[in-house]
Parts: sequence; structure tokens; C-alpha cells
Amino acid sequence: MMNRLLQHGLSSNAERQPDARAVIYKQTAVTYAQLERRSNQLARVLREVGCQRRDRVCLLMPKSLPAMESILGILKADCMYVPIDPSSPAARVAKMIEQCEPRVILGAGPVGKLLDEVVGQNQGARTPLIGWVGVERLQTERFKPSFTQTDYYAYPATQLDYHNSPEDPAYIMFTSGSTGIPKGVVVTHANVWHFLEWAIRYFNIDSSERISAHPPLHFDLSVFDIFGALQVGAELHLVPQELNLLPHALADFIRTSELTQWFSVPSVLNYMGKFDVVRQNDFPRLKRILWCGEIFPTPALIYWMKRLPHVTFTNLYGPTEATIASSYYTVPACPEDDKAALPIGRACDGEELLVLNERLQPVAAGEVGDLYIRGVGLSQGYWNEPEKTQAVFLPKPHGTDPTERLYKTGDLARIGEDGLIYFHGRSDFQIKSRGYRIELGEIETALNSMNSLHECAILAIDADGFEGKSICCAYVAKPDTDVNSFGLRKELGVVLPPYMVPSLWMAFDTLPKNSSGKIDRNKLKEHFLHHKTAHR
Repeated sequence: MMNRLLQHGLSSNAERQPDARAVIYKQTAVTYAQLERRSNQLARVLREVGCQRRDRVCLLMPKSLPAMESILGILKADCMYVPIDPSSPAARVAKMIEQCEPRVILGAGPVGKLLDEVVGQNQGARTPLIGWVGVERLQTERFKPSFTQTDYYAYPATQLDYHNSPEDPAYIMFTSGSTGIPKGVVVTHANVWHFLEWAIRYFNIDSSERISAHPPLHFDLSVFDIFGALQVGAELHLVPQELNLLPHALADFIRTSELTQWFSVPSVLNYMGKFDVVRQNDFPRLKRILWCGEIFPTPALIYWMKRLPHVTFTNLYGPTEATIASSYYTVPACPEDDKAALPIGRACDGEELLVLNERLQPVAAGEVGDLYIRGVGLSQGYWNEPEKTQAVFLPKPHGTDPTERLYKTGDLARIGEDGLIYFHGRSDFQIKSRGYRIELGEIETALNSMNSLHECAILAIDADGFEGKSICCAYVAKPDTDVNSFGLRKELGVVLPPYMVPSLWMAFDTLPKNSSGKIDRNKLKEHFLHHKTAHR
């Protein structure tokens, strides 16, 4: 049986295989015993400065070895960790800190200036203490840290007694809010444990694995990487953030690290494929590639599957509010049709995906409806946001258990003839233009099948006239190709009706990405709105 508090996996493996490598970053490795000792020492300091059960501790640092011992130390202090993107503007960071009211902020890396700005903007009920866990000296003007790495390394390294239960929160992940104020999703140890138990069994993950850690810490895909690896005693290989725009370097990282598992958003895999960095029968140690968070264009999947016949490919689906992933689909064979849609599959153990109409009744097979999730992965909701929580976490209709809830994902889906669930985009990704109801994802799929493009994104902005919405296309052409909007319109018109062909086009050297590695559609929308205003 798996350990039900997330820190237990590290502790049991530190006892079983103390000298095995736990985490590797830029040629530096820490063993299970070292990570156990350092996280115990940090937990003792956190308790000494006043941290109690259910307190929040913010993590303001890039993915690194200090970040790993910080996450474990926070959990061992019976607290929940709150990872915050250190590349975010100070005003946004200040809002998140104000919302979660942390007892402590742990910092490392080049975040001194940001900390100065955030501390100056703090309007919360209490001023958090600052702990510096970086190996470098903290450069700030407004304050001195309450403790440093040197301080807590002097503490006893023996194991602590924990007071947390599996139903206590393990972390808060902030997601974008429609009002501009981020929402903090509260996820328990039990939520994560249920997913790990299923995933480790389904993928047959064991201590011989070398697992990638590509997503940033403030993106919940990272939770599977970290705690999946530590639970089974595997090696966790942190992917340096600076490699994200270097497809050849990412491929070389997989080779030299001899990874057995890669997990990321599809944009990364699509980017690597478009630059043709994968050799035939490349990455001989690699067993599986997993992706989540976006649609993986079928042409890019075909590229990968043809080159890596020894690898299994699995599509995972699930929002942060339902803990990492709620459904899965392992692709049985390389698709023959590059326009064929991949299903998001069937529910993970303990989960249920429901396709319902506006009256919360099941739709007929083949009909598109709203996608809801119920089961063991549902989070507790949004931190200190009861109204927002109640708006999307609904009582299960026609149920006898009043505690059962449904999460309204905001996605559209249908159940296919094969019994599998197919994703049909966001409910807000479906627009009305010139009287027609249009699924923007269908246009994107058609464009992704074109050999002349590296990547593309379709979005919509408000139109001035009768048409309602203007369809926009942002694209990156392959080098040495004669690509322009006129040619793309003509090619797209062969497979789509005229009303689905974008009216606004914009070429980019590379599409902007957000901090989770997904295409930043909000930034693209700003580009198109600015362009539209400038040309009035």
C-alpha cells in the first residue's frame, strides 16, 4: 500500500535506499538520504518560527534542488506549499500572497528585487517571514531574511512527527481568474495520492525509472513528476527552464539523461517535432511519453510515433481542480489520418467523466455537451472563495449522498461510438460568426496538418460589424518556405467552408508561451486587438 502523506514516499525510500540518487539538476545530484535530512531540517525551522498545521508557505523560486527540499520541508511541517511563478509581475505575486496569507515565503535564485517589491505591496492581515534557501546571497534593500539555508542546516536532521491527515491540503495552485485576480485551487494529500496510486500501477513505474520534471512548479503537472518519482524511489531529472526554446537541447537532454518517462504539455513536443530533432529509434531508454493540458496535433503525434516505435504514447486530460488528470488514452497504433481527433479516453480509477446538457442530464452518444468530473480527484475548491467554488463545484444531480459533487470543467465533449470521450474544446472556444456556430479547434486542426507551418493558434476577437466575432490566425512558418496569408487562406479553403477561414492573419517568429509552456492566447489577442486599432 502506498503512503498516504506525500512526504512519506521520500522517507521510506531514504531508509530503503539511502544512497540512491533522488533528484538531479545540471550535473548535481542529491541522494534520498540527503533530501530526507535537508527537508527535515527545514521543517524544524518552519515549526520553530511558528508554522502550524494548515499554514501556507509560499515558494518563490525557480525549479531547483533547493525548491525540492523546500516542498518536502513544508509538507513535513504540516503546512501546504504555494508555488508562485517568479517571472510574474510583482503586482500579481502580491495579490496571490495577499490571498493566501502565508506564514513564510521561501525564496531562492534571482528573486531579490521581486521580494523587495512584493514586501512593499503586501496588504495582507499579517506580514510573512522570509526564509532564504538559496545558495547565493540574497540581494535586497527592504529586509533581511529571518533564516537562511546555513541556519537550518545546523538543525537536527531526524524525522518529525506529523499531525496532518490525508484530507489536509498539500498545496494551493493559482490559476488565472476571469476578473484578473488569480484563484487558488486547494488540493489535499488524498487527492494526489489517489492519482499516484492509479498512475504508478497503470504505467508500471518503479525504482529503475528516470523521470523528467519539465513543467514549472506552479503548474500541477509537476506534482506527478515529483511525488511519482519519490514514491517509487526513482530518479527525478529537473529540466532547466532555459532549454524550453532550444528543441535540439531538449532532445539532447532526453538522450544524455537516459530518461524513461517524459511528461509535458503538447506544445513542447510539437515544437521539437517541427524542428525535426528526433532521430529514428532515438532515446533507447525511453518507455513512455505523456502529455496533458492542450490538444496534441495529430501530425505531430504521427511524427513522434513513427520515430519512436518502442515508446508508448498517452494522452492525459484533467484540470487543476480535479488534480493532475482525470482521464487517459494510450494510443494503440500510429494514426493513419493526420486529421483524426484523439479521444481523451476513459476515466482514471475513482473518477467519472459526465457529458451533460444544461439541465445536468446525460446527452445522447455522439452529441456534444458540457463536461463534468466527479470522484476522488476533486479539490476542496478555491481558497477563501466560497462563491466561486459554489459556481463550479455543484451537488451531484439525482444523487443520494449530499457530499457528492460535480466539477464543471468549462469544456465541451461527446461520447463516441467506441465509448470513449472526445474533447470538443472550451465552451468559450466556440464562437458565433456571421450567424454560424464555429469550433475554433477545428480550424486549428486543419492548419496543423499543413507541412509549411511550425505552429499556429486560432482565436477570436469582437468584430465591429454584423459578424459577431472575427477569427484570427497567428502562425509561424517553417524556414525556407514561401508562406503568406493568401496562400494559407487558399489551402485552408480546400478543407473548410469560407465562413471558417480566418479573416485576420499575423506571422510570428515564435508564438508567445505562458509560464506553463502553453500558447499564450491572451497575449496573442492583445496583438490582434492592437493591430486592429492601429489600422482603423
